[in-house]
Amino acid sequence: MNAPPPIPERPPIPGVRHIIAIASGKGGVGKTTTASNLAVAMAQSGHAVGLMDADIYGPNVPIMMGSKAQPQMTPEQKIEPLELYGVKMVSLGLIAGDGVPIIWRGPMLAKMVTQFVRDVAWAPLDCLVIDLPPGTGDVQLTLTQSTPLDGAVIVTTPPLVALEDVRRGVEMFHTVEVPVLGVIENMSTYICSKCGTETPIFGQGGGERTAKAYNVPFLGEIPLHLQVQMGSDTGEPIVASDPDSPLTKIYRDIADNIWQSLEM
Repeated sequence: MNAPPPIPERPPIPGVRHIIAIASGKGGVGKTTTASNLAVAMAQSGHAVGLMDADIYGPNVPIMMGSKAQPQMTPEQKIEPLELYGVKMVSLGLIAGDGVPIIWRGPMLAKMVTQFVRDVAWAPLDCLVIDLPPGTGDVQLTLTQSTPLDGAVIVTTPPLVALEDVRRGVEMFHTVEVPVLGVIENMSTYICSKCGTETPIFGQGGGERTAKAYNVPFLGEIPLHLQVQMGSDTGEPIVASDPDSPLTKIYRDIADNIWQSLEM
């Protein structure tokens, strides 16, 4: 078997201390909702945080963060990120406009992702959170080869088919020498908004078992709740709209654990 190619040099981004990727092996697991709430939670803890939407084909961060304003250019010809809930944010969804399909091949994707990393006025930042598209394709390869990622967080749901994709994601990050900071199991149980009963409709515990199997941290379980979904649709992350919610505490605890890993 041939040895893998050497990892290229990944120069730092001036003024950005830490960079993490929020990833998933498949779509529909709530990755962008998780990334948005974690970014806001870090900002509420006093950190300077950026949120970069790297899902070029499905840029949903503007919807979940509640803005469609177009970013401006700085005098240095860098993109000026929007600031929402204390988080600096940029997305192709802000530039392309509503309903405009992105029909690009790999080289164009790579160019856009690199521009969002290098040509946005991020600094000063304590942490840049990058919301990746699902899977292990061109965008993931471009980022891991060109960006000095401190680590990746993988979001999954309990069903076995989702967990198989987690395994692929963990292996991908190991191959490109990016540490996996942990696994989050989203939609671990369904909480009835009327009676509060919790039901594991997708199963439960698979995320933790997968994390143990690959010797990576298990960061926690986030239940499926109508309030979280409504916040995503209305552009108000629950961490911002309901700071005293038990769900908000879960996001904050996970964000704190990620931050401690970065500082170590």
